[in-house]
Amino acid sequence: QVQLVESGGGLVQTGGSLRLSCAASGRTFSTSAMGWFRQAPGKEREFVAAISGSGDTTNYVDSVKGRFTIARDNAKNTVYLQMNGLSPEDTAVYYCAGRGSFRGRAAIVVEEYNYWGQGTQVTVSS
Repeated sequence: QVQLVESGGGLVQTGGSLRLSCAASGRTFSTSAMGWFRQAPGKEREFVAAISGSGDTTNYVDSVKGRFTIARDNAKNTVYLQMNGLSPEDTAVYYCAGRGSFRGRAAIVVEEYNYWGQGTQVTVSS
């Protein structure tokens, strides 16, 4: 069973930055695409960013392109989300997700991900 543990959320002012981290258990991390999703109060969970197992392909939702960067360190079994230029619209609980072993394509839909972290709160004040 894969476990995902997020960290790095918090409160930041508009225009500020945060870096989220997600540490994964398991020995086949490098074969699994990883993603970040977010869910604001009263809204459905939405895709934010994804990275392929090898790290050579990334996908982003349009609203974060140019501001957020997803990266991974397969030696550390960790995926990151660097968030710059934050705005109140980015306020949400952010979830790390993994597709699973040998599912390396950087999918962008919730249903493609089989493992989820507990979430970390990101709050951006105006």
